Amino acid sequence: MSGASVHVLVLPGGSYATHAERSSEPIVDWLASIGLSASVFRYPLMTRHPGPLLAIRAEIGSRRAAGVDTVGLMGFSAGGHAAGLAAYAPHGERDEVPDFVALAYPVVSMELGSHGASRINLLGEDADAALRVATSLDRLVSPDAPPSFFWHTVGDTVVPVEHAYLLGSALARSGVPHEAHIFERGNHALGLAREAGPASAWTTLCRSWLRSYGWAP
Repeated sequence: MSGASVHVLVLPGGSYATHAERSSEPIVDWLASIGLSASVFRYPLMTRHPGPLLAIRAEIGSRRAAGVDTVGLMGFSAGGHAAGLAAYAPHGERDEVPDFVALAYPVVSMELGSHGASRINLLGEDADAALRVATSLDRLVSPDAPPSFFWHTVGDTVVPVEHAYLLGSALARSGVPHEAHIFERGNHALGLAREAGPASAWTTLCRSWLRSYGWAP
């Protein structure tokens, strides 16, 4: 990847109802500090599926059309779900699929009863079983999914760590290159997780993963 341009789109959390500040510009600033071009992409809110997915795909396509060689997504909570949809859902044009995803405490399953806010805001209160399956990341992973990095905490009471285990199992079954980190302590929405104990290591771990692919200097 030497000499190739890389850009990371940061997708904030916020239950598909808001864009959380903690996982917006501070993440872009950190990525800039390690030599990566990045920007916040404020995907549509309170918009039914596939609205956010289509907007993210269009943004990836526009970045590639502007000459970016490698486009990655870094998503947090509901933004992690949005990033995962862009990476794993079928029927996307090749130039609209990210080259990699890094997900922080992502919402993975729309079938679980936990964290109903993201599900209701994206799918509506009366979403049927088929729609929940079609928007659950663990159901969408296929062998051609892009390399994935994700982390979560056992102490997360908003989006339980079960979501992360479902994603990890799906990636493993499909043989998708991935790196996962589960930290014992820490609640939801940690962002950069500075002064959050062991979870604060996620930025160092993610940078090492990005460097291993040549995506970060």
